Amino acid sequence: MEWVYIKDMKKYIGEKVEFRGWLWNKRASGKIAFLQLRDGTGFVQGVVEKSTLGEEKYARVKKLKMESSLIVRGTVVEDQRSPVGFELHIDDVEIVHNPQEDYPISKKEHGIDFLMEHRHLWLRSRRQFHILKVRHEIIRAIREFYNNNGFTLVDTPIFTGSIGESAGNTFEIDYFDYGKVYLAQTGQLYLEAAAMALGKVYNLGPTFRAEKSKTRRHLIEFWMNEAEVAYYTHEDNMKLQENLVSYVVKKVLENASENLVALGRDISKLEKIEAPFPRITYTEAIKLLNKKGSDIKWGEDLGADDETMVAEDFDKPVIIEKYPKSVKAFYMQPDPENPDVVLCDDMIAPEGYGEIIGASERIWQEDVLIERLKENNLPVEEYQWYLDLRKFGSVPHSGFGLGIERTVAWICGLKHIREAIPFARTLYRVYP
Repeated sequence: MEWVYIKDMKKYIGEKVEFRGWLWNKRASGKIAFLQLRDGTGFVQGVVEKSTLGEEKYARVKKLKMESSLIVRGTVVEDQRSPVGFELHIDDVEIVHNPQEDYPISKKEHGIDFLMEHRHLWLRSRRQFHILKVRHEIIRAIREFYNNNGFTLVDTPIFTGSIGESAGNTFEIDYFDYGKVYLAQTGQLYLEAAAMALGKVYNLGPTFRAEKSKTRRHLIEFWMNEAEVAYYTHEDNMKLQENLVSYVVKKVLENASENLVALGRDISKLEKIEAPFPRITYTEAIKLLNKKGSDIKWGEDLGADDETMVAEDFDKPVIIEKYPKSVKAFYMQPDPENPDVVLCDDMIAPEGYGEIIGASERIWQEDVLIERLKENNLPVEEYQWYLDLRKFGSVPHSGFGLGIERTVAWICGLKHIREAIPFARTLYRVYP
């Protein structure tokens, strides 16, 4: 008898199979019991009859607690009433482990603090299963996109002595005799070096920001995909972002639409996500916000509420470009037509999910970069290696960073980003 995963059971209608997994719920009435089973690939109902199993074994099955681990053997039977189109008629149950205590996460409602405290168990729930399956498909699609478009994966360091964003948002660590180093906020600076060697590069890994933020869009530790391309202009960069996001949404719809539907996501909204995306300048965004009643002034950075107000007018992600130099990072290339703004963009997801991409053309002239480092009170000597990239074969180049969890939250339709990562690190949570 073959061991078969739930995701493959449709191919075995009418055949006897072996299932290995867990009991996530059960209901028993007299001589028949209905076991809700899961195995990491899906969920299925198993039907057990006393007459088939025998009185002694059936009595043990009735006493099983939630999350008992089981090996089950039976026949896959077509059932149109089932969400998956079949159920398992069980001939034999082998109990691998029956917990001694009741499962902490029962069918009753639990508060979010309780669920986060038991995140290691909450992951087993149907909702979290579907979210993590979508996350998997998003990351797979990202890697596939870059592989299909000639990019090379470069793993950038997590310890760094060169701050990529704001020094106030970094975690400091004593690094032996070297002194202070930081947990990376971004791998961008290192990707720029790699782009000068390999042309088109990307990374995908954890980043850390010590922001004391408690919004539904922020995590302290999160995953980011960054890309960098030599000779790419600001325009090339925006097209790359549009193509990546369009590809990811398309692949998730192809491979995980059932997971999205199970989450209650309106996939018709995602079906509209196709390049090109609408674009407006920061100046146009300020005018739009003022027209909607906001008192934001030119020169102020856009907050979460501002991004939401702008995105209300669009059913696709909207690209806001050319922000003031004063609110953006030191490495962004000034606009030759207006030195008060830089050649950058933020991609704002629709439906109130905010910024999912931050991007720019990078400064490629050594003297301009030194000037910007000094303006931002950053130690020029710590960036000597970064300046070397402008001394030897410097070229215009551009890149961006895509927040994985924000993308997961948007595509899944989540209310809070903490469910978009297996183990969230927020301002007050590092357990479990």
